[in-house]
Amino acid sequence: MTFSPTKLAPASSITVRKCRELDEMRACVALQKEVWNFADAELVPLRLFVVAEKIGGQVIGAFDRNEMVGFAFAIPGARAGHAYLHSHMLAVRASYRNAGLGRQLKLFQRDDALARGFELIEWTFDPLEIKNAYLNVEKLGAIARRYNVNQYGITSSPLQGGLPTDRLIAEWWLKSNRVETLLRNGSKPSFTPARTIAVPAQVYDWKATPSTRSQAKEVQDRNRAEFLEAFAEGLAVLGYKRDQDGSGKFLLGKWDEKWLYA
Repeated sequence: MTFSPTKLAPASSITVRKCRELDEMRACVALQKEVWNFADAELVPLRLFVVAEKIGGQVIGAFDRNEMVGFAFAIPGARAGHAYLHSHMLAVRASYRNAGLGRQLKLFQRDDALARGFELIEWTFDPLEIKNAYLNVEKLGAIARRYNVNQYGITSSPLQGGLPTDRLIAEWWLKSNRVETLLRNGSKPSFTPARTIAVPAQVYDWKATPSTRSQAKEVQDRNRAEFLEAFAEGLAVLGYKRDQDGSGKFLLGKWDEKWLYA
């Protein structure tokens, strides 16, 4: 999403906290509709927000005074006998973007997860979304080693531009050296990229315009093949760069398990 802020509130007026009341859950559903403009059949319903809060998930809201302007929504999961949180949605109202609120919500998620004994949060993200990829990898320290082809099917959201919903899976190892060092002083373990995968800034315009959508699809198809090949070789997304024109580049290298431990 590439919106520019038009109504940046003072940081002191924004409160991030857990949502527990039904009216707060309803506000999450409404903001979800506003941000993604899904057809009603594709919206995460009120009941699931309620259930998530009851069974150990997360429903976290960002409020400008009493108005919800962002939320994060996660549900508990398990893989190979280990519990983790799957962060299914993070939404920020268009007029509040580009001011660090998304990162603030993620850091609140991390604190809450650690307090309850979770060490891993995962989520999916569109590899064609340059700013989101930069946040996930460079600002939060997530890595990616898995790629799902057309995970959600063709969606009604205009943000997807009618393309398949290919997704990278972000792994955020909350207590890893990589993440703790990044959050403490802004640095990450150095590595030599074994492969790069590029995303041109023009992809936003290409997928938004029917006459050029095939160009966006060509980028997606090419990158899909490169990611699948790289992950099969044991590489992982460990870095991300943006150039002065706004284009992005994934940096892939060998993942070292020692980065998980202090």
